[in-house]
Amino acid sequence: MGSDGTSRRSGTHRRRGNPASHLLRGAAAAVAAVLLATVVTVTVSYGVGTEPPKQSERTNHQGAGTPFAALIDRIGISRDGSSANVDLDGSGNSLSSQTLASAGWTPGREVVLLGAPLRLPDYAPGRPDHLVSDGQSVRLDAGRYRSLTFLATATRTGGAGTGGTGAADTDAEVHGTGRVVYADGEEQEFALSVPDWTAGPASEAALTLPYANSDSGPDPGLGTVRLYARDVPVDPAREISHVVLPEAGDGGGRIHLFSVGGRAADPEWTGTWARATSGYMEVGPWEDQTLRLSVRTTTGGGDVRIRLDNTFATSPVTVGAASLALRGTGAATDGAAVPLTFGGRSETVLPAGGQVFSDPAGISVPPQTDLLVSVHLPERVTTAPVHYASVDTNYTSEPGSGDHTLDPSGEPFTGKVGQWPFLTGVEVLDGPGAVVALGDSITDGVRSTRDAHARWPDVLSARLAAQPELPHPGVLNLGVSGNHVVRDGYPGEGVSTNPGGVAMTRRLHRDALVQNGADTVVVFAGINDLRWGTSPEAVISGIGQIARLAHEYDLRVFVATLAPCAGERRCTAEVERARQQVNTYLRSQSNDPLSPFDGVWDFDAVLRDPQDHTRLRPAYDSGDHLHPGDAGLRALAESVDLYQLVGS
Repeated sequence: MGSDGTSRRSGTHRRRGNPASHLLRGAAAAVAAVLLATVVTVTVSYGVGTEPPKQSERTNHQGAGTPFAALIDRIGISRDGSSANVDLDGSGNSLSSQTLASAGWTPGREVVLLGAPLRLPDYAPGRPDHLVSDGQSVRLDAGRYRSLTFLATATRTGGAGTGGTGAADTDAEVHGTGRVVYADGEEQEFALSVPDWTAGPASEAALTLPYANSDSGPDPGLGTVRLYARDVPVDPAREISHVVLPEAGDGGGRIHLFSVGGRAADPEWTGTWARATSGYMEVGPWEDQTLRLSVRTTTGGGDVRIRLDNTFATSPVTVGAASLALRGTGAATDGAAVPLTFGGRSETVLPAGGQVFSDPAGISVPPQTDLLVSVHLPERVTTAPVHYASVDTNYTSEPGSGDHTLDPSGEPFTGKVGQWPFLTGVEVLDGPGAVVALGDSITDGVRSTRDAHARWPDVLSARLAAQPELPHPGVLNLGVSGNHVVRDGYPGEGVSTNPGGVAMTRRLHRDALVQNGADTVVVFAGINDLRWGTSPEAVISGIGQIARLAHEYDLRVFVATLAPCAGERRCTAEVERARQQVNTYLRSQSNDPLSPFDGVWDFDAVLRDPQDHTRLRPAYDSGDHLHPGDAGLRALAESVDLYQLVGS
């Protein structure tokens, strides 16, 4: 931020046209005619080499490269106990076709990861299923993309990683450099780092499998094995000719690629509501019953769809039906619910680790509106990915009660659900961009009034809506209660007993960078790291890392100082000294032209007691000395300069 309070990168803020604002009510008939994914490791640099060639010197690269499927020439997937002539890691081990199928990753099916549809290899005994990245030129389907996603894993020289210790090795990565070649001849270099299949972190994995296969059968000695989705931002205004894959990995390792795909640039979807998956937890059990989940829009748009995620899961989940409705009172709808479809069908299957987007519903939704998303689960579900700290009331019907997704009365919904399972996003068409609030329990709204939409991102969105002269972007709350910047609370595999989520640096891609329509990220986090012994230097480094990567995705980044918490059990004098060190650094970035931040918001100054700067102002304290109550959260939102936020 410059000395005048303006953003240095305000030109990157994308403006979009005003969305249609007619109400959802009564639109059910219209829909019948409409069918329609502790270190971030992908970096990008632009402008490779010297200055780009003149237009007359450029070569037309349209049609260059070879389709990915035609380049596959290695076998790394085998049936249990039948892995002859199959070798992924140099020691005769491979991925198990049985565990892949059990996860819903069946041969040739499409799995959506980080917003990109990826075609799985048509694996079968003796059939090639992947390639080792070594400079091949890959032609993509025609179109423009916002990012490219690589489904990959890596093996290092010497074989199988940790030898089954189960501990993630943060250095267990294989690196390579590739290029995106655009149709106009421009090139973009990217660095791709992929973790080792046994030693890499489960918290970043797209899919964790329970064991590897060997020629003698399942090999539990290797521990769990993993596939990763790694994404690279690209220019959405340009057609891509082809992608030159990284050459052989540095240090003698290999990057194994199983699929390549892209997140489409068109149509222009924008998040209006979102939540982050904080863990994989025991639920219900739910069987042949309907969940009815409450959401509130922050921006409006000319059409709407939902996103369901099965993050961290090991098995697929069947959704029998889903619907969207205006919320009346409690679980009752206001008017008719609109049935949602997935690829033209009412039923869909969420593969383990994957996500599913509904078809556009064919209706518009206005901003600042309460909606109900209903999901019928026909089969028994005992564990699910959830956003744990819900302060909105969600509902469930009784087990065995069937599909109530279109019920208007709310009467079947006699139970309540304390989390948001599966539902991670609601998106609108042609919205005016989105702000991602990345934080911990203070952003998540812990100890705010239930069903009052009193979290600071809620109040911020309401302030934007009250200013007709300003754009009204979506405000997406990706806070996770208990979350750390650099340390995992939930390790990313197994049934979670800690709903604090994986570290922000590890969930950044999934929860922020590939949010459709996002053009701004706000980072308000670090106090949990300090309270649990992480050094202030590590917190500063982690926040800076988030900012630098977000800039590569052309996102502006605002950072907030850490709030005081003296009086809370873990907020010792040592923690206070560390907090002051972090805040001193963040404030020093306000006028630094080399700062990784586009602005610094002094939330500490807003919340602290004028008589004792180590504590929350009494009027803002929810009572636990750590979390602001409704008044404190409102004060945070009201301290934000809206003109700076939207780049006006």
